[in-house]
Amino acid sequence: MPDTRTLLGVLTPSSNTALEPLTSALVAGTPGVSAHFSRFTVTRITLDDAALGQFDDSKILAAAQLLADARVDVIGWSGTAAGWMGFEQDRRLCERIQEATGIRATTSILALNEILERSGRRRFGLVSPYTADVQQRIVANYAREGFECVADSRLDISENFAFSEVDADTLTRQVREVAAAKPEAIATYCTNLRAAHLVPQWEAEFGIPVFDTVSTVVWSMLRMTGHDPARITGWGRMFQEVK
Repeated sequence: MPDTRTLLGVLTPSSNTALEPLTSALVAGTPGVSAHFSRFTVTRITLDDAALGQFDDSKILAAAQLLADARVDVIGWSGTAAGWMGFEQDRRLCERIQEATGIRATTSILALNEILERSGRRRFGLVSPYTADVQQRIVANYAREGFECVADSRLDISENFAFSEVDADTLTRQVREVAAAKPEAIATYCTNLRAAHLVPQWEAEFGIPVFDTVSTVVWSMLRMTGHDPARITGWGRMFQEVK
């Protein structure tokens, strides 16, 4: 008989170079668990029709069908578009993925919101590379759900590839800026930021839990496949503390 395996299917923006190595590193310490990726075109994050159209369900579903060929156990959309397009976008997407493939689905943003709910944290700080109008839309969508963004930091970048070139010093400066407002949690809000591996040092320095959107979807996929996220160590408090 073959060894039992858990295959995590991950939907990836085409120009993203951060989430794949980070996701694979996250699950590397969990025996039998591996991550597998499928891409669809995303090159720019703005609020114009062309950029929003990148997240049309049909394009994402085509990528999900390719993951279904690999018989993955769960499909996770490792992306943050629902932050500015509305959380219902991700809820519908998960339903459509399951209808099309028979495989359950989750997303970075639905997972982040569940983590905030489960941990009782309603006042959060937001760190992103996005432009002001995108950031404002994210803050407004959270306010409608009863979450207060008490501080935010952005880099005013719209090219998706460029997000991955933001260095650790810049990210640390952003986290420090929002930590000064004493939020209950900080969200690093973009799956093309090389941020997830920096979370432990930020939590040690600022004493505030940091929820990274590459990590949140992994947390959710592990739970959905019967794995205890607490088995992931060295990537932040979230994996041990949020049940």
